[in-house]
Amino acid sequence: MKKTVIERRVQRIRRKLKRVNRNRFRLSVHRSSKNIFAQIIDDKNNKTIVSASSIEKSNKQTKVKKIEMSNTIAELLAKRALEKKITEVFFDRGKYKYHGRIKVFAEMLRKNGLNF
Repeated sequence: MKKTVIERRVQRIRRKLKRVNRNRFRLSVHRSSKNIFAQIIDDKNNKTIVSASSIEKSNKQTKVKKIEMSNTIAELLAKRALEKKITEVFFDRGKYKYHGRIKVFAEMLRKNGLNF
């Protein structure tokens, strides 16, 4: 079956990242039209180590802009990662351009102590 352009882009980005970064965890980001999800994954053991999303009970707020929501989720993920002593990750943006909410999310993670 023929793969779509988006599937090929995701595989191309992920393949390049895995080739370059051997000893780091992968920070994968997914966004929908209303929410944003992020998780730090150990690819060697195929386990999710840390995750944060905007649909968790503690994050459900009324009338928050999407960019502000990205900021709060990034702060939460960085805090949880630093508790587990994770400071070095590589950023897997998936099919999304490094623009808008994804860019704000990445900048806030850097600001809160994660290196990628």
